Order: sequence, then C-alpha cells, then structure tokens
Amino acid sequence: MKREKIIYWSLTCAISFFMLFSAYYSGTHAAEFAKMGFPEYFRIELTTAKIIGAMVLLFPQVPVKIKEWIYVAFSINLFSAFLAKLNTGYPVIGVIEPLTVLGLLIYFAWYLHKLELRKA
Repeated sequence: MKREKIIYWSLTCAISFFMLFSAYYSGTHAAEFAKMGFPEYFRIELTTAKIIGAMVLLFPQVPVKIKEWIYVAFSINLFSAFLAKLNTGYPVIGVIEPLTVLGLLIYFAWYLHKLELRKA
C-alpha cells in the first residue's frame, strides 16, 4: 500500500503542477488567450479555477468525490483547450499537448479509483 500512496501522490503533484503552470501561463499571456477568441473575464475565471482545483487536490483531507469532480473539470478544460487550439491554427505540438495531459489525467483518475477500492 505504501508504494501505491507514493505513486498516487507523485501523480497528484504532477497534475497539480501542470495545472498551476497552465494557470500561470494563461494568467500572464492574455494576448495569446484572446487570439483563441475568449473574452478577458473568462481567462481570469479559468485561471482562478485552475489554481483552486490544483491546490485542493494537494490536501489529503479532501473527500475523494470532490477530487473526482476536479479531475472531471480538468478533463473538460483540457479537451476544450485541444479544440480551441485545433481551430485557431496552433502548431501540432500545441494541439497534441492537451490531449497528452488528458490521457495522463484519465490514468490518474483511474488510479485514484483503484486506491479507493482497496481501502474499502
């Protein structure tokens, strides 16, 4: 069980780091965000939501159901980022990046579910 907890926290820290970096990037690159056609208030709202979600994942006291919903919200965010980048002429690497992270996020969520089944 100790090995699984180390893997779980490593994965959680990785996704939290990615989302915090994503929040920083979207918070500091308003022109690039506007290039995709989104209004300024949405950039601020999305940046705030990413920060809150990433921070909440790092608290062990947070119930698993809330963490699962954060993963759902991040998944929607990543798929939306893929669609927005695909439709605004981003380079291929920029379009593939959200899908890659989405794949990892799905694995993280599965691993979280696997750990919870073992606890029960």
